[in-house]
Amino acid sequence: MLTLIFFIGVLVALFILGVPVVASIGLTCLAVLWYENGLAAIPLSLLPLKMMHGVNSFALLAIPFFILAANIMNKGSVTTRIFDFANSLVGHLRGGLGHVNVLASMIFAGMSGTAVADAAGLGALEIRAMRDQGYPLNFSTGITGASSVIGPIIPPSVAMVVYGWLSDVSVGALFIGGLIPGILLGASLMVMTVVLSFRIPMPRQPRPPVAEMARLSKKAALSLLTPIIIVGGIWSGIFTPTESGAVASAYALVLVTVVYREVGWKELLEVFKNTVEFTAVILFIISVAGLYGWLLVRLQIPMMLADGVVHLTTNPILLLLILAVFFLVVGCFMSVIESVLIFTPIMVPMVKVLGIDPLFFGVLMVITLSVGVITPPFGNVIYVLVGITGQSFETVVKALMPFLLPILATIVVLILFPWLVTFLPARLMGI
Repeated sequence: MLTLIFFIGVLVALFILGVPVVASIGLTCLAVLWYENGLAAIPLSLLPLKMMHGVNSFALLAIPFFILAANIMNKGSVTTRIFDFANSLVGHLRGGLGHVNVLASMIFAGMSGTAVADAAGLGALEIRAMRDQGYPLNFSTGITGASSVIGPIIPPSVAMVVYGWLSDVSVGALFIGGLIPGILLGASLMVMTVVLSFRIPMPRQPRPPVAEMARLSKKAALSLLTPIIIVGGIWSGIFTPTESGAVASAYALVLVTVVYREVGWKELLEVFKNTVEFTAVILFIISVAGLYGWLLVRLQIPMMLADGVVHLTTNPILLLLILAVFFLVVGCFMSVIESVLIFTPIMVPMVKVLGIDPLFFGVLMVITLSVGVITPPFGNVIYVLVGITGQSFETVVKALMPFLLPILATIVVLILFPWLVTFLPARLMGI
């Protein structure tokens, strides 16, 4: 138990001191090894091998490919085509562009895999369109940030790739399992939009003619094929989740350079550079997390936690509610991927002992941690919205707060009805 307290205490202390996450994880591992066996007994030659093993995985190849696909899409007119298509479908409903915002984010989530890519790609376009039509800036900011949370949930999802690799759960099953929760989250945000439309002005557009809807659908058709290719290819077994990332990247590349002819070599070089930089950061953290996971297993910390939780409660719903609150707090201070890397090796062995499906737990974990992108102090999407709107950090946070209600309600529904996550993987993939 003293080792567990020391392990967690050092990590928390380093976070409080502002030490970067990757350094905090590495220093914690060294501190625990020193605490256990002394400085001379630290296996220095073993540490780099464990770090290399941490990134030696075929599944992790999906990460740079999905990041590349999202970056390519954001460079071209794909986001504009998606927005116009969504506008033609739901722009005339009560709540108008609020519904368009959510639907466009749900579609783009099927291409990007991260909340920040959604907010950065669609955010400026959505907020500008809503501002031009007279929507209150606070509402436009809030719904844009809240809808970006759908990014890591609807497949593909970088966070689910990492969770699947660490927990030995099928990444394809995680992707399919995220479909219904992602749709539920989008629907709950649309309901919230309708409720707010009775209190604040939301201009409605006339229903477009069928010919105009057909034109916009045709214009967006090739872009809309991306999520269909990803999900359909995995479900049919044509390619693996990792291979789907490569297919999505290649398709996006051909789309913006050959078909739409909007992106030149100069822009592509910038896209590749940004992708390499972001991927390098993620993989470096993953490599250090590999050492962290090895040490957790070696010291049997997950089993200690499981024993403690069993004494606290054996009710799976109560336990999941407690863990959901814990992940909501963690998400305020750490990114989704960092949190998944740190807590998956701890939590998954524990939930298995307690009889909770690790597939369901993975989807719930990613959704709950994803709320952190719109909560202070370190929500990445908040800073993106500050840059887009020119508002203060405090004003953006205030605009986002009402939209936490439908998101939290969706999380509670999933905890009460876990089959909403496991139903599609069981039917489509036999898992």
